[in-house]
Amino acid sequence: MLERLGALQLDSVNAVVRSHYLPLFSRLGPYPREALDRLAWGGRRHQQLFEAWGHEASLLPLCLQPLLRWRQARAAQGAGIYQGLARFGRENTGVLNRVLGQVAARGPVGAGALSTREGKAGPWWDWSEEKQALEWLFAAGELCVASRRGFERLYDMPERVLPASILAQPTPTEADAQRALLLHAAQALGVATEKDLREYFRLAPADTKARLVELEEEGALLRCKVEHWRQPAWCLPAVKVPRKVAASALLSPFDSLLWVRERVERLFEFRYRLEFYLPPAKRTFGYYVMPFLHQERIEARVDVRADRASGALVVHALHQESVGLDAAGRAALGEQLQALADWLGLAEVRMPA
Repeated sequence: MLERLGALQLDSVNAVVRSHYLPLFSRLGPYPREALDRLAWGGRRHQQLFEAWGHEASLLPLCLQPLLRWRQARAAQGAGIYQGLARFGRENTGVLNRVLGQVAARGPVGAGALSTREGKAGPWWDWSEEKQALEWLFAAGELCVASRRGFERLYDMPERVLPASILAQPTPTEADAQRALLLHAAQALGVATEKDLREYFRLAPADTKARLVELEEEGALLRCKVEHWRQPAWCLPAVKVPRKVAASALLSPFDSLLWVRERVERLFEFRYRLEFYLPPAKRTFGYYVMPFLHQERIEARVDVRADRASGALVVHALHQESVGLDAAGRAALGEQLQALADWLGLAEVRMPA
C-alpha cells in the first residue's frame, strides 16, 4: 500500500493520531503502528521509507529518493523553498557549515541540542539559527531525518541514514524524474487532471504540462475524458474501471484522496476545508473533521478527538451530507468509529448528547 500511495503526509496535528498513520488504517484497517515506525525510522535493517518534501513533508518509499534529488538541488539554489529559508541559506553559510559539522560529529541530533539561543522561543516558526540551518540542509539533501523523538526530527548524514544501494543509484535528469513522479501519481489516483497529478508531488505547472505531453507521446499516459469533468484527464494504459466498491472508511484530513480539493468536489460533490488553523468562531464543522466515505460517496463528516486521559474517542459533532446516512450507513459509521477507538487503545466511543 505504501508503494501504491507513494507518500504519507506528515503533520504535527495530533487530535486523533499523527496524520501519517491514518491513511493506512483507512485502507487496511487496524495494523500495528510500530510496523510503520520501523519501516520509516527503524534503521537500515528495516528501512523502506525516508522523509523528504514530497507533497508536503512526507514519508516516501526509498525508490523515490533519486527522483527527488532535482528538487533538493533546486532548494540548494534557493528555489522551491520558503523565501525566508532561502535567504537564510544565502546569508548564513557559516552557520550552515557549523551545523553540518556538528551533525557529522554528533548525529543523530535534534535542533534543540544544537541551539545556542538564550531564552525561550517565541511563537510558532520562531526558529533558532540552528533550526533554520537544519531545515535548509534537509531541504537541500545534505542531511536526512534518521529518527524522531516524539515528533522532533533527529538529523544525520545521508550516508548514515540511506542505504548505500540507494545513494549509489544514478541521479535522473529533472525531466526523467518528473515523468516518473507523474506516473507514480497516476498510479495512486487512477484518473486525474493535470492539476491533480502535479499537486501529488507539488510539481510546477510548466514542468507538469511539458512532461504530460512527453508521456502522452510515449504512450505512457493516455488522455481521456471523464463525464462531467470540464478538464481533460490522464490515466495509465493498463487502468481498469473498477467494480463498485462496497467499502466504508474514515479519512484523515491529510489523506492523499483529499489533497486536491477540486478533485474531491468533482468525484464526490463534497466541499472540504481544513478548519483547525481557523479561530473557533470561524469554523463551520469543527476542529478535526474526518470525512466518512461509504459506498462510493462521502456521506458525513465527523468532528472527533482522542481523549486519552479518559480513554475515549469523543465525537463532538456529526454532520450528514444532503443525502444523509441510511440505517446501513449509520451502522457502518459506528463500526468504523469503534474500530478506530480499538486501534488507538481507547475503551469507548463517546457520541454527542
